[in-house]
Amino acid sequence: MASPLAAAASTYANIARLAADPSRSSGAGLGAGLGANGGGESGTTFSSVLKQAIDGVNDLGRKTDAQMLAAANGKADMVDVATAVSQTEVAIDAVVAVRDKVIAAYQDIMKMPI
Repeated sequence: MASPLAAAASTYANIARLAADPSRSSGAGLGAGLGANGGGESGTTFSSVLKQAIDGVNDLGRKTDAQMLAAANGKADMVDVATAVSQTEVAIDAVVAVRDKVIAAYQDIMKMPI
């Protein structure tokens, strides 16, 4: 599996590409998970991309925990532990940034007049 940093960068690139030109997607735009494209279409949806990114962060967190336990038992190098912790921190920061954008978008939608 690719590193979570690479997965996050790829996810951001895909989202930016879809936002810039939704017609280039494989039959599903950003709203595919919401029923905007008929619901039953195959292809990459925003929700699947988001789920993959979150799963990658969870996997990275588990690997970091394992590295920290190994270091506590004297079986891991501290450089590897520090690197794993830093990677997890960057991945979590990316997830928080996406969450903040989603919340801001929701708030903007709620402010729109009906």
